[in-house]
Amino acid sequence: MEGLLIPAFGYKSHITIDRRFRLIRRFIVTDAARHDGAQLPSLLNPDTFDSRVWADSAYRSKANEAAIAAAGRRSMMHFRKPKGRPMLEPHQHANRTRSAVRSAVVFADQKARMGLFIRTIGLGRATVKIGLANLAYNFRRLIWLEGRTEGRTALV
Repeated sequence: MEGLLIPAFGYKSHITIDRRFRLIRRFIVTDAARHDGAQLPSLLNPDTFDSRVWADSAYRSKANEAAIAAAGRRSMMHFRKPKGRPMLEPHQHANRTRSAVRSAVVFADQKARMGLFIRTIGLGRATVKIGLANLAYNFRRLIWLEGRTEGRTALV
């Protein structure tokens, strides 16, 4: 049956964070059936300070690499393993290094500490719930950052 769509009951959150403060700057929520890579151009933030774009291999494509270059950014996306062949050693090393940077992602915090679990029907509702979770994460992160700043000024 050509053109038959199988319903997907899940949602994905795609985010842009700034690397320095780890605050969420942009987000997009899609249904689980949507391809991750198609979301990257909408997430590129022209106001970001860091010129590097960190993403997992699901975002790697020629179109996304071109979008990153056109935005004046440098791609730090993970490399994909070639089918039927081992991954090149330089790519393995690069992926390990990139994973260390990307491990500071907010998703684990939202799931573990905030207990985020999307149990809703409809992309609009899921977007609101994820957006509120992102906002709550940013508030918690800002409070933590301000606490660090107050401690430094008290020492001066």
